[in-house]
Amino acid sequence: MKSDMQLKQDIDAELHWDPRVKNAAQIGVSVDKGTISLRGEVNTYAEKWAAEDAAKRVGGVRVVAADLTVKLPEPHKHTDSEIAAAALSALKWHVYVPETVTAKVEKGWITLEGQVEWNYQGASAEDAVRCLTGVVGVRNSISIKPRASVEKVKEKIQAALQRQATADTRSIQIDTSEGTVTLSGSASNWHAVDDAVKAAWSAPGVTKVVCNVALTVSR
Repeated sequence: MKSDMQLKQDIDAELHWDPRVKNAAQIGVSVDKGTISLRGEVNTYAEKWAAEDAAKRVGGVRVVAADLTVKLPEPHKHTDSEIAAAALSALKWHVYVPETVTAKVEKGWITLEGQVEWNYQGASAEDAVRCLTGVVGVRNSISIKPRASVEKVKEKIQAALQRQATADTRSIQIDTSEGTVTLSGSASNWHAVDDAVKAAWSAPGVTKVVCNVALTVSR
């Protein structure tokens, strides 16, 4: 098992390794038994997201709290009206985002609203606006209203995980209640957890995925 000091060193190294994290030297990392806190300032919301993503890639990380402040440099500052126009254009041109998705902007924060049939459509909308200049944060308030009925969801998710050869298939439990899927059990890394969550969201009729999978640290 990695010590807190070793885990901190690995996260620092990963932040400096990721070219998307421009201000790695200004990000402070604190570690407490696998729980990671990132603090400091970054120039863009996209960089904040990239820093969190980089920390999750490190083996032994269980929880990441990205308490990073987005401090826009002057060239990146735009009015809410300019950001809204850019966001609407980005959503319109994204092939996975339906016309039912809308956006509003307040003080650099983009709030996404509307209804979609699949989770990937809402996630694609968030991806479309995350990297726009001037954005300091994104709130995804898109709701899911599927057309397909919920039928044999658990079996379909398990079959998907087996097809994808996910190593932690047997240690992840799947429970379903109407449109809600709850994942529990354990996994050895974030990648296995992400695979399970994506498989759950891909099942027809799913409107909510609750992930209670615990990350285990191998010795």
